[in-house]
Amino acid sequence: MKPRVELLAPAGSVESMVAAINAGADAVYMGGSRFGARAYADNPEEDSLLWAIDYAHLHGCKLYLTANTLVKEGELGQLFDFLLPYYRQGLDAAIVQDMGVFALIREKFPDLPVHASTQMTVTGYRLAKKLKAMGATRVVPARELSLKEIARIRQQADIEIETFVHGALCYCYSGQCLLSSLIGGRSGNRGRCAQPCRLPYGAGGAGQKPTGLLSMKDLCTLDILPDIVESGVYSLKIEGRMKSPRYTAGVVSIYRKYLNLYLEKGRGGYHVLARDRDMLLKLFDRGGFTQGYYQKHNGRDMVVLGGKPSFREADQALLERLDQEYVDRKKQEPINGKLAVREGEPASLWLEGGGTQATAFGDLVQTAKNQPMTGEKLFRQLNKTGNSPFYFRQLETELSGNCFLPVQSLNQLRRRGMEQLEQSILMPYRRRCLPVPQEGPSLFSSTKEGRPGVRNAPGRAGAKEGEGERPRFHVSLEGPEGLEAVALHPDVALACIDSCGFPAEKWGWAVRACHKAGKKCALALPYIFRTKAEQYFLDHLTCLKDAGFDELLLRSLEEGEFLREHGVEVPWVLDANLYAMNHLAASALSDKGVLRLTLPLELNARELAELSLWPAGSQGWEAVVYGYLPAMVTAQCIQRTTGKCTEGPGVLYITDRAKKRLPVKKHCRFCYNIIYNPEPLSLLGQGHLVEKLEAAALRLQFTIETPQQIQAVLDAYAGCFYHGKEAPDLFAAFTRGHWKRGVE
Repeated sequence: MKPRVELLAPAGSVESMVAAINAGADAVYMGGSRFGARAYADNPEEDSLLWAIDYAHLHGCKLYLTANTLVKEGELGQLFDFLLPYYRQGLDAAIVQDMGVFALIREKFPDLPVHASTQMTVTGYRLAKKLKAMGATRVVPARELSLKEIARIRQQADIEIETFVHGALCYCYSGQCLLSSLIGGRSGNRGRCAQPCRLPYGAGGAGQKPTGLLSMKDLCTLDILPDIVESGVYSLKIEGRMKSPRYTAGVVSIYRKYLNLYLEKGRGGYHVLARDRDMLLKLFDRGGFTQGYYQKHNGRDMVVLGGKPSFREADQALLERLDQEYVDRKKQEPINGKLAVREGEPASLWLEGGGTQATAFGDLVQTAKNQPMTGEKLFRQLNKTGNSPFYFRQLETELSGNCFLPVQSLNQLRRRGMEQLEQSILMPYRRRCLPVPQEGPSLFSSTKEGRPGVRNAPGRAGAKEGEGERPRFHVSLEGPEGLEAVALHPDVALACIDSCGFPAEKWGWAVRACHKAGKKCALALPYIFRTKAEQYFLDHLTCLKDAGFDELLLRSLEEGEFLREHGVEVPWVLDANLYAMNHLAASALSDKGVLRLTLPLELNARELAELSLWPAGSQGWEAVVYGYLPAMVTAQCIQRTTGKCTEGPGVLYITDRAKKRLPVKKHCRFCYNIIYNPEPLSLLGQGHLVEKLEAAALRLQFTIETPQQIQAVLDAYAGCFYHGKEAPDLFAAFTRGHWKRGVE
């Protein structure tokens, strides 16, 4: 049986949507005026989007709404009213990143399909199964996955898979990028990415010319389209909501051609013509194409490096053809009709199309005083379908008697009939059930105490008698060098060692060292949990269970499902990249076994204080107050791009246009790089605002610091937060992150 496949096109505007459908798209995805991941696209307002939903359905297509941004607490109240009219109109699905948005839709719009966005960083079948159990009908896995990994998700999770087949690639795992946010306050998680990865960066010694080191070539998968389909992918997604209707039309038409070729003739008849690849490059060329990650983990040939090609003249003939065939063409669907005109009776028009029928009645047919009407004249007049969405494939006329009917009456009958047929086609999409409106911020709370003003964190460990409650100091380490300084520091309650920098053979040693010093010990799991990480933890499962960890810090929801599957019963803390930007997300993430959530890094102090009023896990919130923040987590390897992969961990630096040096750590154990912000986050001197969070723990994250620097930072924070000392001038340069400015 041949696979069922959907060609999914981008629509940054109504014009692009029309062009995509004309070019052969089976479905389109577009954003509304809010909550979409392309805030700067020409997104339609409500009336236009309602029209677009109907337009898609009249032409046999689906329309998916991108509601795939992280939503702040103060915005949740707008979400129900925003979605309601599109839900009623017949929206086919919502694409979602935020777990709070996911929860709201499942609760308030239970029959609206939800697609888990690639921003959720789904990297394995376990999370896909979890999302399916929560009500997702489709997942869009991380773009970095191989065909083998995608096939495993399809086989194990039995859920629809959607993957990108053409267009721009991000350098970072989607949903794991804070670079634009940290540099300029424009968050990719909020649909406002400024694409700083497209700027030139230098690597290596001074004087080296900056290049497009972080700029990925565009994805083009024409040659491996059969492999993608046969891996179990249902929906083939084209990127490009910021591009023109011409671009959309051209790319969709080419992929429609080759998808049809494969479905009709199979692999044996599948062959891609060079002129079609060339056409795609003429539409947009960032420096050549790549087949992306489907068949390789990373590579220098996937990166632009040399910069975008110099300007070349547009192919005017191509653009004019695209306009004529797709952009400006009026699309009409074929229908059958039968007109009955009988003297002395109302005229009637029966129409059939789109899987339904409609009958309209018109004015009374008069007796002709002069020359009676002919069937040919009736046919000619009725066949003028004008701007309607239909044209007559077959039209019969039945004329009985000496008949006369004014042209205006015929036109009205045709218009009435086509309107009735249109409504008959659209009626099955309409949703008549009315969801209960959102009645208050505590509606989706997971506990009775889930309301502002209620704290559920227990007394803070580490408080000395007479001092009252205070947050614990937790310290995360990416390498063993600083463990002694952390374990011996009197104001540290917990040391969290990173599995990237601490091999499994040292886990038990680290736990014993911490416990001997009266500290708890946690293990931080990797940011990306794919096949290599899964195998590592399977190989060292006994070490993990026997080490004696007090907590596990999770950076991927896939990890939680893995731990459950293998009976690892150590409590969890969820890191900041598992975003809880609102109380619904916090409630959804506060699963059984979750001790704490980490406050997100993109909210300002006021927004954090508002969010921290809500329960999170069994012990409340944890706040990051120091550290080089991860700006990008990427499958690419800077070392491999600029030279030869050494297959060993290490730190190198890249330089931006402002001459700032961004540290890059190679986490070879799990094969990803982390690019850090060039300056550390420091909240020294902000103790009065940090106190308002009433966090259960304050975390200091050490990444590239020496043991001496770790000791100095610990002493400074302890003195400032615990012992009433003035904040020392400790850093040559630092950032407050989003503590004051937040993001739009």
